[in-house]
Amino acid sequence: MLFNSLPFIFGFLPPALAGFWLLNGREGARLWFLLAVSLIFYSYWDWRLTPLLVASILVNWAAITAFTASQRKGFLIAAIVANLLCLGVFKYLGFFAGIVEDVSGARFDLPRLVLPLGISFYTFHHIIYLVDLKAGRAPGYSFRDYALYITLFPQILAGPLVRHNEIIPQFPLAPLRPGWEERICHGVALFLIGLMKKIFLGDALAVLCDPIFAASAQGPVTVGGAWTAALAFPLQVYFDFSGYSDMAIGLALLLGFTLPVNFDRPYNATGISELWRRWHMTLMRFLRDYLFVPLGGTRRRRQLTTIVITFTLAGLWHGANWTFILWGSLQGLAIAAGALWRRRRLPELSAPLSWALMMIFVIFTFFIFRTPSLAAMGRIHTAMLGMGAPGRVAGVPLLLFGAAVAMIGPSSQAFVAGLKPRAWLAPLAALATVVALLKLGDGTSYEFIYFHF
Repeated sequence: MLFNSLPFIFGFLPPALAGFWLLNGREGARLWFLLAVSLIFYSYWDWRLTPLLVASILVNWAAITAFTASQRKGFLIAAIVANLLCLGVFKYLGFFAGIVEDVSGARFDLPRLVLPLGISFYTFHHIIYLVDLKAGRAPGYSFRDYALYITLFPQILAGPLVRHNEIIPQFPLAPLRPGWEERICHGVALFLIGLMKKIFLGDALAVLCDPIFAASAQGPVTVGGAWTAALAFPLQVYFDFSGYSDMAIGLALLLGFTLPVNFDRPYNATGISELWRRWHMTLMRFLRDYLFVPLGGTRRRRQLTTIVITFTLAGLWHGANWTFILWGSLQGLAIAAGALWRRRRLPELSAPLSWALMMIFVIFTFFIFRTPSLAAMGRIHTAMLGMGAPGRVAGVPLLLFGAAVAMIGPSSQAFVAGLKPRAWLAPLAALATVVALLKLGDGTSYEFIYFHF
């Protein structure tokens, strides 16, 4: 069930919110109800995937219970390994089996496994709690609260990656406690902003670049087509994913919860390192605290290598394809190069020059994330360098407008936080809602990019 779909907006959300609000004064019933509707939301895609989600909760809870009773950390270590193995089987088994086949000439008759929706995100949520519990940084929770942390419908499919201590302590809070009017208004505003980002910018940009990526899998592309894809995709993925994050944070506010900010105008950064501190911020801090630091990244001698390893693994986490690995490793190499530049005390670049170099890097590397193969990536890069049939860049007004929206003005959260009650906002919001619903009604909405990870 897509957030940007009429079944979600008219079929799922109204009864889910109404039931949750009606149970305002009954904490236990309210949270069990939210757990149930979250499972219903997840099951809408394919109910056959739900048993795996439920099994992951039960297995991890069994390990947590065993650890609590015995204080033996081996139970938690085993659970962490089991989570990673489960993710590996569903997401990477075919990829690594293909590598072995290519190297050895052997052939494996492996079944094609469907990638369960949201498995990367809910697996990471499990791991966050297990690692924190092992390190003594996490309290004990009830089964209901732990299960709700994993399944909460605004975040289960594509984040934000929320830490247990950021959301579970909010569960007892009544949704209609004092200040509920402002929370609901801000939640509606964020949801609407995210929806507008997705359907009017993200989807429109997808129309520009998707055919070019499809063509690159078959053969050469034109110079104009290559540049269209390279310029459009960084904007598309930004509006698509930041739009989803806005909608998720807005939905959480409707439930009375606050989720962490996930984007902060990344294309206003003046370097690739700063860009990644502003982009998918909850994933970046996860990688920092649960991968980079444990691998020894805080040690000066290992810092640069660990940066590259961390981002290479981040690329692999996004998908089982050499393009993701290359994309991640290039981001890591760029960040490591910047760190080495500063370590050697080389002259500091001016902010405009640093921004320009960052954007050139983004334009030449971000689309690798979307290309179906390394060969397709090579065709686009070749055409971008002028070695291809002539052609012009398509959708220039849309590209310029998208760039302006991405870089001018405050972030969505800052804008909404600054909203004050004004009579003229109500008809404006109503008009925007009608326009968005009419757009949804034409049946051209796309899935969110990150649903595939």
